[in-house]
Amino acid sequence: MKAIRVDRLGGPEVQQLVDVPVPAPGPGEVLVRQSVAGINYIDVYMRTGLYKRPLPFINGREGAGVVEALGEGVTEFAVGDRVAYAQTPNLGGYAEANAVWIRELVPIPDGVDDDVACASMLQGMTAHYLACDTFPLKPGNVALVHAAAGGVGSTLVQLAKARGATVIATVGTEEKAALVRGYGADHVIVYAEADFADATRAIVGEHAVDVVYDSVGKDTWERSLGLLRPRGMLVVFGNSSGPVPPIEPQKLAAAGSVFFTRPTLVDYIRTRDELLTRARELFDAIRSGKLHVRIGATYPLADAAQAHRDLEARKTTGKLLLKP
Repeated sequence: MKAIRVDRLGGPEVQQLVDVPVPAPGPGEVLVRQSVAGINYIDVYMRTGLYKRPLPFINGREGAGVVEALGEGVTEFAVGDRVAYAQTPNLGGYAEANAVWIRELVPIPDGVDDDVACASMLQGMTAHYLACDTFPLKPGNVALVHAAAGGVGSTLVQLAKARGATVIATVGTEEKAALVRGYGADHVIVYAEADFADATRAIVGEHAVDVVYDSVGKDTWERSLGLLRPRGMLVVFGNSSGPVPPIEPQKLAAAGSVFFTRPTLVDYIRTRDELLTRARELFDAIRSGKLHVRIGATYPLADAAQAHRDLEARKTTGKLLLKP
């Protein structure tokens, strides 16, 4: 089968299209013949070595398709079932097929196609836990969402509005601003036109933000911290500009006894029931028309390097997908 393999760490060009054996599903696994694979910023971290992984490896932690073969002991799924997955620790998503633990699989319901299901997994469930669990939003809350036109951001804005929050969104361009207004954001700040911290204070006042959802990291975290109300929360869930440096706890005290957290999806889908519940709630919202999942671009598998270039250049909006 065809796959994108990383033999050395580095830039997008280290992702090479190669022929590899089709994996055999082991005990508790199924072989998924993939119709689509998801691209996520964590794939960049894997490729560059920010997140360590033994070489060589096939990148990608997210996909959707049809169950083609069952490993020993599998009874929950059958050959022919449509399934999706995210956060598989074995990676292998940038390929025509992948052996996936059933612990990580969810069934795709009728009314949701494979592309939308794949696009809803890692980023959709991330937005879900951020809005519903990390800082459970409620009416009256003010939430600042960075990179709001991206895969997580666009879903997070919609979920935050559905829970009654006032949403201030930051984006890179006027084109992205128009998209985010369409998702329901109350206020949109374009980085190139204004300092987001000054613009936020002009909208809501000093120390009036309840929660900042920050996937940018190094370039934004400190200014984000200064916007919080006393006992507010800074949620850093990504590092697209680089990792946040070590934080002196006294900074949190000086900012108003604020909270800082660095959550990851794996800790919010620790049980099978939690995974299935999150996926079901997302799929139900999609089928009812309450949640729109934007697919920004679809690339052939061979163009994985270009997809990463576009992602890192912040040229994209919504979810990026690969087609094996």
